[in-house]
Amino acid sequence: MKRNNKLLYRSVLFFTMVFLAAGCGKTSKNDADKAENVESAVSEPEKSTGDFEESESPSTAETGLPGQMPSFTAKDLDGNTVTEEIFAEKDLTVVNIWGTFCPPCIAEMPELGEWADSMPDNVQIIGLIIDISGDEDTRHHDLAVTITQKAGVQYTNVIANSDWNNVLKWVVGVPTTLFVDRNGAIVGEPIVGADVEGYKAFVEEYLNGH
Repeated sequence: MKRNNKLLYRSVLFFTMVFLAAGCGKTSKNDADKAENVESAVSEPEKSTGDFEESESPSTAETGLPGQMPSFTAKDLDGNTVTEEIFAEKDLTVVNIWGTFCPPCIAEMPELGEWADSMPDNVQIIGLIIDISGDEDTRHHDLAVTITQKAGVQYTNVIANSDWNNVLKWVVGVPTTLFVDRNGAIVGEPIVGADVEGYKAFVEEYLNGH
């Protein structure tokens, strides 16, 4: 178990360095304005210094993203155990991958919280936090709790562990958002960068087609 935690820590450290070097997401003045109230409540989140180039979201073929979410046993921010069975609870799950160091992730969170409250009964959203390095990492855990509370987020936020490595290894920036059906299959294409309207458009299109 300790070996797995060390491997996860190294993986998270690597991802964090990549995100900070490349920019954690598409940033705009509007993003900064929306994040201002939330960020003011946290103690200097680790900020990125650049932006992604504007481009279409990569396809699963281009990224090597697996077609299926992994089997996993993880904890949420409240300490509850969460497994892959969470996907079976709804026809579609929006998986928003984020980190506490990422201003665009924080900026879109209040809107995600509002959207979660108004989603159809057969759709849900969960967060996947990539920079909490095990149970001993209280610093990032507490920061994530503060961020979600100030954003008014009520949906489940899962702490990524080594069970998620097969998915996280292709992620090049956050936020990245995936869409998962009730069988755990990844549907559509990942959306890289903060784009709540894009998430909503995909969910509407998906539901209309099923």
